[in-house]
Amino acid sequence: MPLPSPRQLVATTVLCACVPIAAAQTPTEAELARRLDQLAAELAAVKAQLAALQRERAATSSAPNAPPAPPTANAGGAAPVATTAPATTPPPPMTAAATKPAEPSTVITSYGEINYNRPVHASENAQADLRRFVIGLQHRTDEKTKIVSELEVEHAVSSSDDKGEVEVEQAYVERQFTPTWGARVGLFLVPAGLLNENHEPTAYYGVERNFVETAIIPTTWREGGLQVVGTFDNGLTLQTGVSTGFDLTKWDATSTEGRESPLGSIHQELQLAKARDLSVFGALNWRGVPGLLLGGSVFTGGATHGQAVASSRVTLWDVHARWTPGRWDLAALYASGSISNTAALNAPLVGNPTLIPSRFDGWYLQGAYRLWTHGDYSLSPFVRWEEFNTARSFADLGPGLTPAAWPTERVVTLGGNLKVTPEVVLKADYQWFRESKDANRVNLGLGWSF
Repeated sequence: MPLPSPRQLVATTVLCACVPIAAAQTPTEAELARRLDQLAAELAAVKAQLAALQRERAATSSAPNAPPAPPTANAGGAAPVATTAPATTPPPPMTAAATKPAEPSTVITSYGEINYNRPVHASENAQADLRRFVIGLQHRTDEKTKIVSELEVEHAVSSSDDKGEVEVEQAYVERQFTPTWGARVGLFLVPAGLLNENHEPTAYYGVERNFVETAIIPTTWREGGLQVVGTFDNGLTLQTGVSTGFDLTKWDATSTEGRESPLGSIHQELQLAKARDLSVFGALNWRGVPGLLLGGSVFTGGATHGQAVASSRVTLWDVHARWTPGRWDLAALYASGSISNTAALNAPLVGNPTLIPSRFDGWYLQGAYRLWTHGDYSLSPFVRWEEFNTARSFADLGPGLTPAAWPTERVVTLGGNLKVTPEVVLKADYQWFRESKDANRVNLGLGWSF
């Protein structure tokens, strides 16, 4: 079918939009008709110029060394139109990846918390503390490789006369080999429990971290080594590797540090870490159902490095679950640790207050409910019941020498988290201790993470 003429195209467009159909032309319609004739003539001239340019391009393609054709005058006798020779290869069309803004290659992260603790039976011991301040730096060298680092300051001031510490919490290189498999090499967090890899104050309930994942699992726990990570389409994540481990030669039987956390007192944090005996670890976490996490982990390795009276192995494992249906956030965890050959290790230490336990464990149940939201604000009351024992049993040393198992501590925490934004949280809670009743306390906290 023949195409309409330029005048027909312009006339149809303008008349349909502006002029009602009538039997006779008014003066206004006559003026419009005159302008249509002028537009049609100009459009015809433009078409002629385009045809000439197409012929010029065809001639240039067939004879690349030929001089360019002179500019063509338009049909209405107007001045020649200046033209620019087209590129030999037009630019490729923009894809979704090309139009997507590039992510920054270097990112600064941070988290921190300021806490206030007031024992209700010993208010003279109330204290405020900048518990920790962490600054992180991540740099992506390409689409598959990034460098992750975090530097932490605890208790605000670090010097020979202060209780504060400065420490490197993470420093590793991560490489993604395929969409499923990647690896980390360096100083990284051990995949254990619910808290160790996600320990920012905005990620957990309560002013203080729960006791099971500090006294039994020594959060924040990191080791140096190689970790392989597999992420599968069915929601399963596998983490496994080889790393440095614990050092039982650091055990101080004269202090209470080992009573507070057996493994926390002998972890090495890659500080001139003894590495004759390496450890292996593995963790499985399944997120195949929205809002549900089921997982577990195990870590085991030698811990005497040929420098003690007997070889000993430290093993720690846990199982955990978290379910977030609607406004609810429910969690449960059990962790258990063991140290082998402690009878031989404890024999020279008899008479000191803190011998090495052969087994320690703990568990907790926690429930939170998002009660109120308004804009960025979100209030979530919670309750947590936990029981833990840092010396569930000791190896037999003979009559009158074997220590009795320590009592199991039970702590109930009732409080709430008020998120001002997703990155800032205010916290308040009250804690009841069954064994150490004098430790009952009120806690207030401010935390942030970005």
